[in-house]
Amino acid sequence: MTDPTRDLLPEGLEDRLPQSAAVATRVERAALAVLDGSGYDRVRPPLIEFEKSMAERMDGLATRRLFRFVDPVSLRTLALRADMTVQVGRIAATGLSGKARPLRLCYAGMVARIAGDQLDPRREALQVGAELIGTDTAAAAAEIVELAIASLEAMGASGISIDFTLPDLVETLAAEEFPLDAEQVVAVRRELDAKDAGALRAAGGEAYLPLLYAAGPFDEAVAKLAGFDGSGALASRIDGLKKIAERVKGRARLTLDPSERHGFEYQTWFGFTIYAEGVRGTMGRGGTYRIGGSDEPATGFSLYPEDLVEAVKASEPAREAVFLPLGHDPDAAARLRAEDWRTVAALSEADEARALGCSHVLEAGTAKPL
Repeated sequence: MTDPTRDLLPEGLEDRLPQSAAVATRVERAALAVLDGSGYDRVRPPLIEFEKSMAERMDGLATRRLFRFVDPVSLRTLALRADMTVQVGRIAATGLSGKARPLRLCYAGMVARIAGDQLDPRREALQVGAELIGTDTAAAAAEIVELAIASLEAMGASGISIDFTLPDLVETLAAEEFPLDAEQVVAVRRELDAKDAGALRAAGGEAYLPLLYAAGPFDEAVAKLAGFDGSGALASRIDGLKKIAERVKGRARLTLDPSERHGFEYQTWFGFTIYAEGVRGTMGRGGTYRIGGSDEPATGFSLYPEDLVEAVKASEPAREAVFLPLGHDPDAAARLRAEDWRTVAALSEADEARALGCSHVLEAGTAKPL
């Protein structure tokens, strides 16, 4: 009896069939071409590393998302990467530690997590990103945001919008302007993130209530934030936000939610989430951070274009192909491939050009439309 579950894939995993695979490949290449053109060198870290090393560079955060298993050679615990950013930081701190800063690196590859969530059940995804290492200034952040937009545009995304945030906002204000003890800082951050005014008051954060309303379209929100900042504790951050916004004006719809913390556990003074029209959920995140282990400042972004692939694949034009009949001229076929044609060679008299997805046929040394 045939086992009906024999060919099932684990939950959250799927095959990329030809159309999706072609779009995913095109999307990856397009983004990497943008980054290469802006001086970002590609690195390719391994799929698997020692779990201890990876966990230490993640500061123990999100390690529960890692697939773990024992290496039969070293007998140490290995982990399958769930995020390439940590690996790029390790490369910058070790093999490229002597390179001049700022160091520009980019990457693309598959990552896996042990479980999905309700909004995104996928457990394997393509991650594409860039890291600008050795600086976390407003100029660096502006370059990264601009590159994230350009990468998405090259992938085929439209209607791009970006939501800015200030991940260390509460800590900055709690230091002097609106003092809080350590426990209150945690509670106030949590309730601001939850947008719960009542719980925010109960946590001792009544002074922080105006931050709940300093959100929305960028120009309006940043003006409200500036009005809230009576002592000027946020002046440098607000100035940085304005410089970044000016650099990408007209390229994307800009919003600001200064107290947003979800997904920004690693970021320091600046973070952003990026969205695209017709694509559910977020396309990616970025911001300023410190590399785990070396504490070197850096700015970067990561994009996860899986949902974009699904959104655009139906409209992706099929690549034209030339049918090569039996006995065709191999030199003519090689010339067509050199000209970036795709060729499909007949293997028998039964092979038919249209049935094999061809748009042209090789005749007299040239590609003739069918």
